[in-house]
Amino acid sequence: MNSEKIDQLRINAAHIRKMALEGVHSAAAGHPGGSLSIADILAYLYMCEMNVDPKNPKMENRDRFVLSKGHCAPALYGALAERGFIPKEDIKGLRHTDSYLQGHPDMKGVPGVDMSTGSLGQGISAANGMALAAKLDNKDYRVYTILGDGESEEGQVWEAAMFAAHYKLDNLTAFLDFNGLQIDGDITKVMNPTPLDKKFEAFNWNVITIDAHDFNQIEDAVNKAKATKGKPTLILAKSTKGKGVSFMENNAGWHGKAPNDEEYAQAIAELDAYIESIGGAK
Repeated sequence: MNSEKIDQLRINAAHIRKMALEGVHSAAAGHPGGSLSIADILAYLYMCEMNVDPKNPKMENRDRFVLSKGHCAPALYGALAERGFIPKEDIKGLRHTDSYLQGHPDMKGVPGVDMSTGSLGQGISAANGMALAAKLDNKDYRVYTILGDGESEEGQVWEAAMFAAHYKLDNLTAFLDFNGLQIDGDITKVMNPTPLDKKFEAFNWNVITIDAHDFNQIEDAVNKAKATKGKPTLILAKSTKGKGVSFMENNAGWHGKAPNDEEYAQAIAELDAYIESIGGAK
């Protein structure tokens, strides 16, 4: 990937982070930490990889995306706005009663959302169903999903892992956002799900480990997933919770807390400075 493309994706991801923070700050509620950690993956999928059309969100042959960690909807809404599915100015309505952008994704109300999610573990199961449907209907669209590492403590995740391997869903790519923190702290102290790579390999998945903030590694992993036949792919994406905002990074306290006015201003200033440093417009 050339440097110009990487810089553009970095700018897209920073915009997604800014919009996620705008929504959470406006709502005075939400989940900024995990939203910021997946922004680079979302930027790559929506701006480079997935076959989607903002003018035709229900296009039959579109690639599907399921946010299994549905509480990180602010990042998904940011990606949808950056791609043109929804107006950017609507982001500030997050979680307001008169807004269509609620705290978890709603497939009936938000253009570009393929599955309503929230209960952890159910999103990857729905993604499995979409991938199997494509196989049964002889369709060539692909299905992508993002899981949380805390979410991997849910038993339903492992039922889904068994299902996907059994049906050889090689059109399914699951990213696991491995930032090491959940609402109660370090995942290894709450309910240790590691080693996640070895566990998915034991369930007969193709497993690729990457830096979740390195676009070259994201692209290479996605290409390897598409080239893999006969089994689903898990991309274990090692990320930083709160990525891009100094005081939120690697801080479990920002899992589900909205910034106040001063904190929000500092966060946006940091992201704006980053965008300007690579020649982008705020």
